[in-house]
Amino acid sequence: MTARAKGRLALLAPVLLCFIGVSSVSVFWMQEYRSAAFVHISKFCEIMIEEDPGAETQVLSAVKKYHLYAEPELKKGGVLTQYGYRSSEFCEGIPWRLLGPSSVLLFVTAWGYLLSAWYMNRHSRRRIEELLNYLEQVNTGTEGTMIQTREDEFSRLQDEMYKTVTALYQTREAAVKAKLNFADNLGNIAHQIKTPITAALLSLQLMEKKMPNIYAEQTERQLERLNRLEESLLTLSRLDAGVLPLERSRVDIYTALSLAAENLKDLLVKENLSVSIPDKGCVEIDGDLEWTMEALMNLMKNCMEHSPQGGLIHCDYSCNPLYTEILIWDDGEGFCSEEIPRLFERFYRGRGAAGNGIGIGLSLARSIFELQNGSITARNLPQGGACFEVRIYS
Repeated sequence: MTARAKGRLALLAPVLLCFIGVSSVSVFWMQEYRSAAFVHISKFCEIMIEEDPGAETQVLSAVKKYHLYAEPELKKGGVLTQYGYRSSEFCEGIPWRLLGPSSVLLFVTAWGYLLSAWYMNRHSRRRIEELLNYLEQVNTGTEGTMIQTREDEFSRLQDEMYKTVTALYQTREAAVKAKLNFADNLGNIAHQIKTPITAALLSLQLMEKKMPNIYAEQTERQLERLNRLEESLLTLSRLDAGVLPLERSRVDIYTALSLAAENLKDLLVKENLSVSIPDKGCVEIDGDLEWTMEALMNLMKNCMEHSPQGGLIHCDYSCNPLYTEILIWDDGEGFCSEEIPRLFERFYRGRGAAGNGIGIGLSLARSIFELQNGSITARNLPQGGACFEVRIYS
């Protein structure tokens, strides 16, 4: 028998059981009614014959006539109603005598139905729980197979789940392998670029000592930019490969912001900018101080590029039971609304981007915070200015 047939049988079984129970009770009541009517008519005839033995022929004739025409006459109410008799005055003990067996039959029928429904519900819940446990094990990576032990209405769903999970495993393994290959290739390219850049810088410095000129200075700036690009590519390859060295410890937010601003001191002085960092006491996160500082520096650099001369870069932070929040914003014109969704893409530079950036800083900052169980978003403030919102979850 197939699983679908078993499922249909299980659904019809309670209905069939209930029908059989009701039919049995109806037949039982009919038999009891006929038995009671027969007993009482017999007793009535016995009394009539004892009172008038000569009326035996008439009594038997009346019984025969009653047997043939009882149903239509009963519907009219009977002759006894003319003398003030009611049906409730007869056979007072019969209902209570019949109530016991019929109640038992009804009780058994009801319990049979409830038992069948309970079994079906328990079976469905157990099978659903098995499938949910299987999916939880797949999500946690503790189990990758599920053995089919029986055929039922859930068997087809189980088979399709197993096929889907197997396909997802294969897809994930292929994606991870491709990602690792990409990270390895990117790292190799970065290493290969570093050697000629270093050699070119050394040669340029020797040339400047012997023959200084403006073209050598421009070439040096471009080589330094290439060197920064090489370092960023190397960092991105480590991020993609999942081998970025993060040392977990308690990081004080005020300290990380202060160190980030200190490392940007020369640039801040050059652009005539300052950074405001309020001291709100000890607010800590679980992360890496050096990389957290690196990410905050990238956010501050972006604000510097869009701040007017003599402007101020604002910092703020707070914590609640769910996360620690860091805000960094400027007094500039803010982001272009259509560019906000792409700000954290690698190598993306907006129309208002300034300086010699290569479009990796914000992407690197997002990756660093995500590795520390955090997130970052960008938005425009109502009063003007661009704001970065970082949340590190507990």
